[in-house]
Amino acid sequence: MKANSWMCLLALLLAWQLRAEELQGPSTDGTGSSLGSATGTGTGTGLGTGTATPTLPNEPSTQAEAEEVTTAESESRVPSESNERKAAKPKESTKFAPRTKVMSDSMFERLWNDSVIRRQKLKAEIERIEAKRKSTEVLELTPDQIEAQTVYDNAMDILAKPSSDKRVAFILLKKAAEFNHLKARAELAWAALLGHWMDFDFNHAVDEFESLANEGVPEAHMGLGFLYSVGVGGKNVSQPLALIHYSLAALGDNTPAQMAMGYRYLYGINVPISCEKALIQYKRVAKKVASKITFANGPVVHRVRLLDDLENPGSPETEIVDYYKLLADKGDIQSQVGLGQLYYQGGKVTQQDHQKALEYFKMAATAGNAVGFAFLGKLYLEGSEQIKADNDAAFGYFSKAAEMGDPVGQSGLGLMYLKGLGVPKDSIKALSYFTQAADQGWVDGQLQLGNMYFTGNGVKIDYKLAFKYFNLATQSGHVLAYYNLGVMNAYGMGMLRSCPAAVEFFKTVSERGRWSSRLMMAYSDYKNNRIDEAYMQYSLMAEMGYEVAQSNAAFLLDRKEVHVFNDRHEDLIRAFYYWKRAAGQGYSAAQVKLGDYYYYGWGTSTDFETAAALYRKASEQQYNAQAMFNLGYMHEQGLGMKKDWHLAKRLYDLAAETNSDAKVPVAIALIKLQMLATIESIKESPYRFIFYMDENIAANWDLYMITVLTLLLGIIMYMRRPFQQPDQPAQQPAADDIAAAPVNLAPVGAEAAPVAAVVEGVGATPAAAVSSHDAVAASSSTEASATTATSRADAASQVGSGTTSAAPDGANTLDPTG
Repeated sequence: MKANSWMCLLALLLAWQLRAEELQGPSTDGTGSSLGSATGTGTGTGLGTGTATPTLPNEPSTQAEAEEVTTAESESRVPSESNERKAAKPKESTKFAPRTKVMSDSMFERLWNDSVIRRQKLKAEIERIEAKRKSTEVLELTPDQIEAQTVYDNAMDILAKPSSDKRVAFILLKKAAEFNHLKARAELAWAALLGHWMDFDFNHAVDEFESLANEGVPEAHMGLGFLYSVGVGGKNVSQPLALIHYSLAALGDNTPAQMAMGYRYLYGINVPISCEKALIQYKRVAKKVASKITFANGPVVHRVRLLDDLENPGSPETEIVDYYKLLADKGDIQSQVGLGQLYYQGGKVTQQDHQKALEYFKMAATAGNAVGFAFLGKLYLEGSEQIKADNDAAFGYFSKAAEMGDPVGQSGLGLMYLKGLGVPKDSIKALSYFTQAADQGWVDGQLQLGNMYFTGNGVKIDYKLAFKYFNLATQSGHVLAYYNLGVMNAYGMGMLRSCPAAVEFFKTVSERGRWSSRLMMAYSDYKNNRIDEAYMQYSLMAEMGYEVAQSNAAFLLDRKEVHVFNDRHEDLIRAFYYWKRAAGQGYSAAQVKLGDYYYYGWGTSTDFETAAALYRKASEQQYNAQAMFNLGYMHEQGLGMKKDWHLAKRLYDLAAETNSDAKVPVAIALIKLQMLATIESIKESPYRFIFYMDENIAANWDLYMITVLTLLLGIIMYMRRPFQQPDQPAQQPAADDIAAAPVNLAPVGAEAAPVAAVVEGVGATPAAAVSSHDAVAASSSTEASATTATSRADAASQVGSGTTSAAPDGANTLDPTG
């Protein structure tokens, strides 16, 4: 009995062991199929999934990207394997359930092993990706390559300096290109393409770009993209090819290509609109710009629109500078400060020159001017190629300016205490000085206060106050304020995340980089009548998204001044697209010009409705007087919209109120509108038969109009003829008759003078005058002869003196014997 009991117990143990092995399932080969099954049924989700660490939006790290890619591949394989296992053993996967502790432990162990395997695979994948990115062999440069790199670096340093001799830089670039330095060759190809410091040579530029693109040079891909986009150098316009080369250059960290791609993604030019992709590109460029700005506000960019410069030329900058120099030499402090600030920042024509700025600020400081002391402190704090940085001198000048209450000096002292520049760090003093400067509206004080509240340096972090001060600093155009606001909007720090706002801020910062100096070079070329060179510079900046460059390139094409293409139709098409891009960025004058192109059918088909919509947009958003006038004319004629003379008159009046220059054309337009209204009223009156006369008369209406106008002119000339006296004087006697008639002047000798005047008045010679002695000796004449002679004498007196007077009786008598 005992033996049978033991045998039964042994049989039960063997059966249990077999059942446990069955529950464990088949052994795995390291592929993690059990984990895949658990994943497929919704269990085991928290063990070894290899999820990548979340990163900030739009800023993926290299390792995070690798982990995400590897995890996605692993998870995509696991469900497929799980599905295959389900299909092979559908009953077995549903029949057994974790009923015992043995099964639970075995499943946990299997899941743990699979997670370890997956981690090992993930680590191996990451190492493989890193190995691809980092070269395993470090190539040693040859002596020629080292020399070429040194020469290239020196040339680029010279080009980066605003007042350096660029010809020396290009000589060095040519020397580096002889050693086959790829980037030096690319720079020379760009110079040949743009005609800057070298003559135009499109063929050489194309050959170099194609050769260097095969070597993977980003600048060469950027050049090819520009050629395909603009259509020069024998390349037909091809936006898809341009997009490919721009993308390759942007991947190579080429700044112009990154800006071009950001602009295209922002406005949907040949690509779908994507704010996030535009944000990635513009953020990379803005970060480069912000990293180069130390204490100053960055380079000053003068955005000169050629269309506005033509309509409102103003006074030449050189004449103004000469005038201020004259005043400064005479001791005018304000002129000294103004010239110092002009040379400190640079102008449209005046190049930046810190040495001259130092001289004028010293002149102002000598006279005790606080601004002069403050800017001397800025010059010594920042340093430049002409002035060596000197913290002690900067602190002294800032202190003098701050004692006089100048916000620039207060902000400078705050910055030195904040950074510990020549003084111990003291965030409390820095906060105090920044607050005083910010209260007076100084931009640097506002920016630094925003930075302190943003980073929590010496104060508690307060994003709202940081936003307030950054926003105030942007009103003065500070680059770093724009950048910080872009960061806050991109990551939603202290506010809701806004991709469009972040892109707008980063785009503004990107357009303030040192490459923006090309705008001033292009303007200088235009002023020096180098139109083709100016156009090429503007077209490159237009590809990078500069609205000023787009409108200027269109302006040059519109005025037939560009000779690169030699085809007027192509010029109009290109100008149309440049106006369109500039109008898309909100430039009202470009919107008006684009409306003109639609109205007249230049470079596109005629479309009155689109033209009217553009005019309306410019008039409502920017209060453009020209747009109001054009819109009024279209309402008057009923072009693209309903004819409405009342609305036309209203728009004409608004144009005259908006711009005083529009008063004369508006007055003429209103006269014409009144005439049209009068004609329409006549058509509705009983005199309407005038407009339904014979076709021959109607066809030759201009001849009849000329006739009517001629008659009116004749009547006017007749009415304005000279006025004549109604009583005509008596006929002038002949001089011989007067001379032959002797005059008796005997009674009064003094009365001989009037007679002499009479004789001279009629032009008689002295011999014709009769002496008083001859008059006394003459005998008396008959009464009729005396009367005739008297009338002749009176007539002569009227002609000679212009007046009539009655002579005394017997004053003049005639000799009867004469």
